[in-house]
Amino acid sequence: MKKTASQFFFTLAVLLALNTRAADLPLPAPPEDTPITVTNDPVAAKRLAWWSEARFGMFIHWGLYAQDGCFYKGTNGGSEHMMQRLKIPLADYAKIADDFNPTNFNADEWVGIAKNAGMKYMVITAKHHDGFAMYDSQSSDFNIVKRTPWHRDPVKELAEACRKQGLKFGVYYSLGRDWEDPDVPTRDGYRSNTWDYPDENKKDFSKYFARKVKPQITELLTHYGPIAVLWFDTPEKISAAQSQELVDLIHKLQPDCIINSRVGHGLGDYGVQEQKIPGAGDVKPWETCMTLNGHWGYFKGDEKWKPATTVIHNLVDIISKGGNYLLNVGPTGQGVIPQGGVNDLQQIGAWMKVNGESIYGTSASPPFKTQPEWGRFTRKGDKLYAHIFEWPKDGKLTIHGVEAKATYLLSDRNKPLEPMQIYSNIGVPYSTITLHLPLQPIDPIDTVVVFELNDPAKTAYEH
Repeated sequence: MKKTASQFFFTLAVLLALNTRAADLPLPAPPEDTPITVTNDPVAAKRLAWWSEARFGMFIHWGLYAQDGCFYKGTNGGSEHMMQRLKIPLADYAKIADDFNPTNFNADEWVGIAKNAGMKYMVITAKHHDGFAMYDSQSSDFNIVKRTPWHRDPVKELAEACRKQGLKFGVYYSLGRDWEDPDVPTRDGYRSNTWDYPDENKKDFSKYFARKVKPQITELLTHYGPIAVLWFDTPEKISAAQSQELVDLIHKLQPDCIINSRVGHGLGDYGVQEQKIPGAGDVKPWETCMTLNGHWGYFKGDEKWKPATTVIHNLVDIISKGGNYLLNVGPTGQGVIPQGGVNDLQQIGAWMKVNGESIYGTSASPPFKTQPEWGRFTRKGDKLYAHIFEWPKDGKLTIHGVEAKATYLLSDRNKPLEPMQIYSNIGVPYSTITLHLPLQPIDPIDTVVVFELNDPAKTAYEH
């Protein structure tokens, strides 16, 4: 059969992409998320209480793709999707496990890095799209304990380390993509294993669901102690009935486990935004997951780490809109979180030690018509926290529409502020507050001013 022009240019584009530098390769497009539909559920609210308090967590993408930094036999695989991008036969891909021996892995060290960064929970890939379980799965021998010379279970070790250091522990599970299993179709074959299993019409998701998904979810919820989060990815072809069956199974085994919206069909306890921060918040619980550099999994040569300032501003922006921030690292095939990422996390942790009060347990700031140009607000009870990103050149910061009294800086609680404050009752009640600040920023990343609200019951302000 002759190739069409479109097929020719598609093939050419793929070949060019495989020879592109790591920094030029885009991340895989995020899946379209279906928002959760369950609201005002007191049981779900109780499950989410710790999560709403935590606000900040570590995401970890780790698997066989990390062995050579998402390269395969010298060829650039683009990302942790390299098996699919390079169409690596399963039998060949499985051989990577023969060399996967992360002897530098230290669960206590990983959890310590997260804790020192101010993170309160951790979620690791128990099984990504390649179908390889990063734990000792009894229902599939395609796992790290049985197939690698390392023979250790990092999920078990991380779960124990999190309990010891006081972090909540969760697992990621690729639900609708599994390139090891012959019965996993995807939309139009978009992300299926069509090189080992080419006939999409013969694939029966229900067989995979019964043979692998339910047994592995049961293992994760019965062998590793409390699992705080089950973070599903790519629901793809799962039916509404199967999504509900999975939710019921999880809550039967661990009633307190929270589930993200990618379990499918509007179910789950909270929604997901991938690699983006929405312009406005959502009354329903939500979370942004985002990479610290340009890739989810470890990518050889990617040293484009987001500056700590960017990460902190992202964190504050997300929380000011009522969301959580799940920040990703991709450890190497040797079991090490790259130093560039560690450096970032240390700087973030230093800021959090001073300003964590304005993050943990806070809610969305009172809704304004527009976000302030100079920064963001977060709120906790009768306190409103003004996060100053852009320092006023003359040291005078004017804030409109907040009926509150400025009290002190989080970085210097013993130095009360004496701002000029003007109230007006023309049209609608509002206030204008001018803060008299030093000419130079107190914190070049984000200085936090604490206000006491005049009326904590008030939920809307003019700005």
